[in-house]
Amino acid sequence: QFHTLPMERKMRLLKQDDQLAVTRTVKEGEEVKTKVIVFPWHSIAGFISEAANLVLLRVMGWRRTVPSNAHFLALDTEGKLCYSTYQALGSQTIQVGRQQVEVFIVEQTVHSEEGIPMSYQFYLLSDGHLAKRIQVGSPGCCTITKVPILREEDAIEPRPVFEKKPLMWEEDMELFSKFMDRKEELRLSHNSYLRQHPEAHALISDFLLFLLLRQPADVVTFAAEYFGPFAMRRASTPALRSSNRPSPFRALEPEGGEAEEREAGSKAGEGPAG
Repeated sequence: QFHTLPMERKMRLLKQDDQLAVTRTVKEGEEVKTKVIVFPWHSIAGFISEAANLVLLRVMGWRRTVPSNAHFLALDTEGKLCYSTYQALGSQTIQVGRQQVEVFIVEQTVHSEEGIPMSYQFYLLSDGHLAKRIQVGSPGCCTITKVPILREEDAIEPRPVFEKKPLMWEEDMELFSKFMDRKEELRLSHNSYLRQHPEAHALISDFLLFLLLRQPADVVTFAAEYFGPFAMRRASTPALRSSNRPSPFRALEPEGGEAEEREAGSKAGEGPAG
């Protein structure tokens, strides 16, 4: 008479640098066998573990659909890479405890390259909870004994609309404090510059005196024209155009008509003498 020894299989996945190490442990009775298989990281694109597989199945159960191209890498019972496919088997009503519940059935098939394909059927509740799991061809199955609290469908609320309010920064203590700090910082910076450049006092005094004498209608433009020659980057203005000077705030571009007139005048002046 042969005694059936209990068998326990475990797989542990560990990423090591650019490799995935799979440790497969099989315990049969008192005998323990361990085997390590290493896969290059680039060769496991599209791989899903058992934990990721449960999440994927729950999404399928929540949506009540299985993508037609659901095709991923998985590990077979020997710890080797193979392909895993999914198929929807429709809905069914099953008994869970004292309740009748409707489930959505998804069949996963692991296509081992060496052994026969292994198929598993997952019975999923409306919110994706796993209610029952069957291995095709095996007499055993796993079933929950109590219906969990089902998660209701999330209601998408409209985005809140906030009215734009005028910013009264003078009444905001924090903003007003920042304004005063910045104002004091600029004042100290300007005073420091004037101390380091005493010639600026004479320049400003001359400008104020000139301003009082001329009393222009447009003070801003007058100031720009006065301080313009002191700018480091300033386009030269022809002396003949000083009677009709453009605004100092716009770039000075030569006009085509005036260039043609100057060219014609120069040609006329080159006529034969006498």
